[in-house]
Amino acid sequence: MKNASTGRLSIISPDGVFFEGKMLSVIIPAPDGQIELLPYHEAMMTAVSVGELKYRTDDGQWHTVSVGGGVGQVANNRCQIFVNSVERPEEIDRNRARAALERATEHLRQKKSIEEYKLSQAAMARALNRLRVSDREPY
Repeated sequence: MKNASTGRLSIISPDGVFFEGKMLSVIIPAPDGQIELLPYHEAMMTAVSVGELKYRTDDGQWHTVSVGGGVGQVANNRCQIFVNSVERPEEIDRNRARAALERATEHLRQKKSIEEYKLSQAAMARALNRLRVSDREPY
């Protein structure tokens, strides 16, 4: 399914470039919902939330990954997504994610400061997302 209307996508984490290539579409988890970006999208910047990021390459295949928070930028038919972490479903250690979820849940039960509460909420969101993405069937 080759398509002349493609854009460039880069997904970058502190570990390096995760993906760089042509895309037909990318769906970004944002604070107020999902944002779908298509080739030749208007220039913009957006926050990226912890969640599932989906992208469709120029061969028509969809890919789903788990991402940590970050920022996305679109300009000149190029989408760059900078995230704190990115993992393919098969790379996720489900036992480790379950243990992180249990720790975060226990921290939330304890009476802690607002800062510790927010950190526990963020840890819980990351763990739940990793478990959700690892359950996904490939497209």
